[in-house]
Amino acid sequence: MDILILLIPLSLAIVGVIAWVMLWATKSGQFDDLEGPAHSVIMDDDTPHPPRTAPEDKTAPPS
Repeated sequence: MDILILLIPLSLAIVGVIAWVMLWATKSGQFDDLEGPAHSVIMDDDTPHPPRTAPEDKTAPPS
């Protein structure tokens, strides 16, 4: 039972540190945008697209 004298304050100190880290992370903006980086990985496209050309007008008579 003597070990409880050590374990209870130690566990309270650990809980306090975890709470402080969570509050710091929230205040510093760590949880502002959770989906943005995930979407940017999927939508990232480094390959260049071919240039778009205007469609030909097939109804106009040839000149």
